[in-house]
Amino acid sequence: MAGKQGRQWRSMCKGLVLGTLLTSCMILLYCLSTPQMHFSLPEVPVPYSCAHRPSQIHPKLTTNSSQQTTGQSCAPKVDIMFMKTHKTASSTFLNILFRFGEKHRLKFAFPDSRNDFFYPSLFQRSQVKDYRPGMCFNVICNHMRFNAPEVAKLLPMDTSYITILRDPAELFESSFHYFGRLVPFTWKIPGDDKLIEFLRDPHHYFDAEGFNSFYLKNLLFFDFGQDNTLELDDPRVDEGIKFITDRFQLVMLVEYFEESLILLKDALCWEMDDLLFFKLNARKGSTVSKLTPELRARALEWNALDWKLYKHFNQTFWRKVDAYGRQRMAEDVAELRRRNAEMASICIEGGRAVEAGSIQETAMQPWQPIGEKSIMGYNLKKNVDKAHRKLCRKMLMPELQYLTELGVNLWITRLWGHVRDIINW
Repeated sequence: MAGKQGRQWRSMCKGLVLGTLLTSCMILLYCLSTPQMHFSLPEVPVPYSCAHRPSQIHPKLTTNSSQQTTGQSCAPKVDIMFMKTHKTASSTFLNILFRFGEKHRLKFAFPDSRNDFFYPSLFQRSQVKDYRPGMCFNVICNHMRFNAPEVAKLLPMDTSYITILRDPAELFESSFHYFGRLVPFTWKIPGDDKLIEFLRDPHHYFDAEGFNSFYLKNLLFFDFGQDNTLELDDPRVDEGIKFITDRFQLVMLVEYFEESLILLKDALCWEMDDLLFFKLNARKGSTVSKLTPELRARALEWNALDWKLYKHFNQTFWRKVDAYGRQRMAEDVAELRRRNAEMASICIEGGRAVEAGSIQETAMQPWQPIGEKSIMGYNLKKNVDKAHRKLCRKMLMPELQYLTELGVNLWITRLWGHVRDIINW
């Protein structure tokens, strides 16, 4: 009896503590995360290129019309805009980009106090840490809601625009799982499997004006600064897709991540060693909802704008692969997989990702969604040789920890992290 009363008192106290802290912190976070006032900035031209020193020239193989490979020389492109879309393996690519930036001593345009550019507000260059008009930045890659004119005023003219897409049904499932608790209209969805219930009749639950509702409808289209609530036959949909097509030189696909990296290597004249990666921010399999054909069809219908966007760039992607050469692509992907497997055997304890509770170093703990610890991470081998120790740690490092190491002050993000930890208590 005493034990039961003790549990009840503990539950009541926990509720009071959670309620008080959550209310206070949410008010504070709301005030801090409200977009800054944007004053008119002087128009100072950015140089054509921000490559601060001659890059190392190395051979580049090309495939001609008769599928023969020929050698040319090129320098790696270092001015890069990576449009970091949500739930698209973008954290894995960011790790690649961070290591490339450190290798070439590039200047990143980072946000201030947090890990995104005041998302979901449209990007403004005044959000860049220590920004002054005319400054030279090589790379911008944190989450933003794309705003082409402002980005163009920040980066040099020779910037390569890169982004990544994911099958919209899979992206929706992932987004619903990861962000669902942050979208108030989901709180009223009954049943144990809210995703299935929502897809049964999404119009019944969805509130286009609701807080954070964009996470659960055409999130890709929204990330690119477009209206995610348009009807499919609205001419602005095709205009938006054309706008993205004209702006981005390479649109990668999650489902063909390694092929995407090979195309990136070819487009930017990188080396194979620049592409090495471990899959970061992956969910444990037991938390992934398996979409039946019917649920998949409903998810695609609900995210029709993203589906149209994805199908368009799926076609352009395979045209690029054909131009590169299918056989050559297969050989390069095999080589990349071989090198990644070799690095895994050198760096990763047990050779695979583990659940959050099994990660031994706090510094290697990835960011978790509210209410659970579903994101997996890695344990670094303790006997890694000196030649690989630094690279291994960098390749395994979660995004927020890497940002901190690069000098970004994430105090707002970390404050929200403490609130999340209390909720997960």
